[in-house]
Amino acid sequence: QVQVTESGGGLVQPGGSLRLSCAASGSIFGINTMRWYRQAPGKERELVAQTTIGSTYYADSVNGRFTISRDNANNAVYLQMTSLQPEDTAVYYCQIKTGSLEVWGQGTLVTVSS
Repeated sequence: QVQVTESGGGLVQPGGSLRLSCAASGSIFGINTMRWYRQAPGKERELVAQTTIGSTYYADSVNGRFTISRDNANNAVYLQMTSLQPEDTAVYYCQIKTGSLEVWGQGTLVTVSS
């Protein structure tokens, strides 16, 4: 069984920064893709950033402000968020893909407000 746990959410003022962390544990036999999604109130879940072996992807709305990074030795992925704006307020979810299995975390709330 594989578990995924996010941390690092919270309340931040507009223009501020936060770093989200995600750690996977359990019976993991290599992680090929690690993703961050977010879901704002009343909106659909959207892909924010993705890292695979040798490539990364960012949604247009966060490109240049967010940075995804991974620590393969510890089965971890991070999302450094800068220049946060109220429209970034959402629950952020981590998803990892190991083999054909996709596992979600429980989410961490990020609130951007003055």
